[in-house]
Amino acid sequence: MGTGSKTDTDDERLQFDIQATANQPVVLESASAPVAQRHLGKRNLLSVTIGQLALELSRAIGEAFFEESARGTAFLLVPVLLGAGALFYFLAPFEPEAGILAVSIITLASAILVTRSRYLLHLGLAATLLFVAGIAFGKLEVWRMDTKMLGSDISTRIVGRVVKIENQASGRIRLTIDITDTSRPQLRYAPDRIRVTAREVPSGLAAGEGVAGLAQLMPPSGPVRPNGYDFSFQSYFDGIGAVGFFLTNPERADLPDEPGLWQRLEARFESMRQALAGRIRGHVIGADGEIAAALVAGVRAGIPDEINQALRDAGLAHILSISGLHMALVTVTVMQAIRFGFALFPAFTSRYPVKKFAAGTALCAAAFYLFISGNAVAAQRSFIMLAVMLVALLFDRSAITMRNLAIATIIVLVTSPHEIIGPSFQMSFAATMALIAVYAAWSKARTKGSKTPPTGSSSVRSALRGVTLYVVGLAVTSIVAGVATTLFAVWHFQRAAPLGLIGNLLAMPIVSTLVMPFGVLGVVLMPIGLEGPPLFVMGKGIAATTAIAQWVSELAPNDATGILPASAVLLLSVALIVFCVPTTRLRLLGLPLIAIGATMLWQRDLPDLLISEDARLVGLRLADGVMAVNRDRPNGFTSENWLSALAANGIVKPQNGDFPESSKPPGKLQDGPFICHEAYCIAGHSSGAVVIHTTDQAVARSLCRTATLIVIDDATARNVCKSGLAIVITKRDLARRGSASVSFDDRDGLPIVDVVSSITEPWRPWHEHRAYYRAARGLPPFQRKKRDQEKQMTTVSLKASRGQVSNGGSILQAAPEP
Repeated sequence: MGTGSKTDTDDERLQFDIQATANQPVVLESASAPVAQRHLGKRNLLSVTIGQLALELSRAIGEAFFEESARGTAFLLVPVLLGAGALFYFLAPFEPEAGILAVSIITLASAILVTRSRYLLHLGLAATLLFVAGIAFGKLEVWRMDTKMLGSDISTRIVGRVVKIENQASGRIRLTIDITDTSRPQLRYAPDRIRVTAREVPSGLAAGEGVAGLAQLMPPSGPVRPNGYDFSFQSYFDGIGAVGFFLTNPERADLPDEPGLWQRLEARFESMRQALAGRIRGHVIGADGEIAAALVAGVRAGIPDEINQALRDAGLAHILSISGLHMALVTVTVMQAIRFGFALFPAFTSRYPVKKFAAGTALCAAAFYLFISGNAVAAQRSFIMLAVMLVALLFDRSAITMRNLAIATIIVLVTSPHEIIGPSFQMSFAATMALIAVYAAWSKARTKGSKTPPTGSSSVRSALRGVTLYVVGLAVTSIVAGVATTLFAVWHFQRAAPLGLIGNLLAMPIVSTLVMPFGVLGVVLMPIGLEGPPLFVMGKGIAATTAIAQWVSELAPNDATGILPASAVLLLSVALIVFCVPTTRLRLLGLPLIAIGATMLWQRDLPDLLISEDARLVGLRLADGVMAVNRDRPNGFTSENWLSALAANGIVKPQNGDFPESSKPPGKLQDGPFICHEAYCIAGHSSGAVVIHTTDQAVARSLCRTATLIVIDDATARNVCKSGLAIVITKRDLARRGSASVSFDDRDGLPIVDVVSSITEPWRPWHEHRAYYRAARGLPPFQRKKRDQEKQMTTVSLKASRGQVSNGGSILQAAPEP
């Protein structure tokens, strides 16, 4: 080759920035690099290396980001951003203004339209718009519900239409009633719907009929501790404005107005549910029959508490809630039955898309199951998910994909954004997302490593292989779902089922093969009266399931975990999304998030003291792992919740103290139980703090120099320790801001007190009714005139009845105001 041709080749390589391998200067440059690096210090070499690594890492992340965008992963972030906005709305300490939200949405939408050429800015604005839209959907739902909440305890005569009837395990009957009238006294701001219990109801009472009676009504209580389950919140979005009980047995009543179309349909479906549950109980007796009725008709109130507890301990409580598991089993059972029937006609099957026919029939069956099971929110969410998947089959699309899950999540967040707060939504979508991600990874690995299947294998070997795959698949499903949901279960319930994997491995094959399929068959055969044999098989499957649950429950250790830090739960939730949503190496970014979140969990600080919102109960965590309380008979629900929250292994009841001077406690208190005098109860803490509970503000004033914290069960009391020697929390404070948690810290020999309330002011819409509590207004309990009391307390004692109803937490004790 001539000189000219070589020059032309070099020029061409230079144009494409390609170095010739035969070009010796290139070799000389690379060889001279070590000589130059000798003059660089170790620190400079380290900085250069870190800079190069950071540059390469940012370049790899950018490439993976654009690859994810090309694959359509950005759409999967739509429900994440909507959910983040809804979560912000419901957890914010203030009420976002509708006008500001509207202006923000319009401004962001306009900016998105004019920034299409700037890709990253365009995506950032779109993400912000989705976040603001999530806030707006939450605001819209609150405006749409506008539930009237009762402002204070009161006894009144109610007249209303029965919406739902539930037989409880205690023997009482719980009614959901739409109020049409109140009297003696007439409520000026009566709730539209209430939930009350009664000892007896008129024989044959059905949904849609009128009922009347004297009832004690109470507003739904707040959380039993900060960051706990908020009954006011849930009642607001369930449309329940008050809870309570009948003081006399209710009677049938004639209603002046005819029910509307939706009310008639609601009553018809409720009557069908009750009739269906009654038929099931006629064939499956006892607690097994109550579980069968819960699985088919969604009637759960009659299940005994010990069975519920055993199922929780064994990690099987999820089978009682009409959710994705039940919808999936019903859908699969119907689809397989339809396809089996079509298989009997091969000529028809070969000409028509029988898979689509089966999917359409299964969709109708799922819709019927939704309404017959009570149309609960969890069931609605599960139906939406299955409907999206079945519709995908109708249009020849893959059913189980992350995109279909995203579509279902978007629908739920638009229609019921408050569900983002609840455990059912979080656990359901976390488990489904994790299972889809693992299934996709497994399918991809199987496709890459697939080989020609062996020929000539025996039927026995094929059967063993199928059983093995089923067991392995069930185990993997239980492990993946358990790992994905444990975080949220511990956050909401402060309990983990350590033997849940064993319980699910043993029980779920029975539920999947005997309980639900034969339950569906029994419902199908019920119109012709042949439901007995399949319901008998279903009952035996339920008996085996409960036996497994009770056995596992006996082996399970104490599973109380204590309160988790909210920041750690949020960070680990983001890590779960990062692991499941991306399809490239971007999912590895979840590893540092997990490490940080786990560190935050390890470094958590549990509160030292919990105070109920009615100021009657105080729980102190002691150094030996037990909880000391100030009452001999504490509220059962509240104390059980506190035990789990504090990771305590038992309750220590108060001891009687005989102090030499009526108001002078001992000089030095050790960490131990409450010592109660007739005027107050006092306990010491390992930090040196002294806690006092009293109902007399005069006694509290005399103990200001002794106590670190004083709780006064008196709404008229004020801060009697104005010198700042002790922190004072009154009944009025708790009525306004809800239950409280207290942490003590010993700094330089002086105890530091940190008080956290469960409710912030200004109140959100589901807490605005607290402004009308008598205690929140600093008023003493209302004392009804003796003559009125004699008229009202006719057959049922108020004191006896109060023990038969749970307000979901600590019951406000303020007496009614006329």
